[in-house]
Amino acid sequence: MAIKASRFSNGVSTLKSSALAAASKLSKTKTSRRKKTKYPDIRRDLERQRAAILNEVGEVLTNRTDPEAFPDVSDQASAEVDQNFSMRIREREQRLLKKIDEALDRMKTNTYGICERCSGEIPYKRLKARPVTTLCIECKTLQEQEEKARR
Repeated sequence: MAIKASRFSNGVSTLKSSALAAASKLSKTKTSRRKKTKYPDIRRDLERQRAAILNEVGEVLTNRTDPEAFPDVSDQASAEVDQNFSMRIREREQRLLKKIDEALDRMKTNTYGICERCSGEIPYKRLKARPVTTLCIECKTLQEQEEKARR
């Protein structure tokens, strides 16, 4: 491009301004990427966990078995217990999926890793251990003590 710019004097200023614009755009992209990728490994973990839950739900929905009528009452009761257990697991996964989505949304808004109670920064080790957390250790401890006192 430098050769073309030297041959065409009219195009020099255009090339310079477009090069400056491209460099400016690139630096903005890099800074916005830095903001988005403050916790790239945690984001990846959350996205993998989300995909795994959704895949499992898809398998459950496609491989559903109709409830059978068991001639023995104990077999019927055992099947109902299994069904209730599966439903509880699905409910927990549904709540976890919601928390994962909320954590990914906080990453998009650059509020991930900030305690909702005291606005302090949540340590990386805590985020790595519990990526959907919204409270730092101190605030979570206080919350648990308050819940215990209410009981």
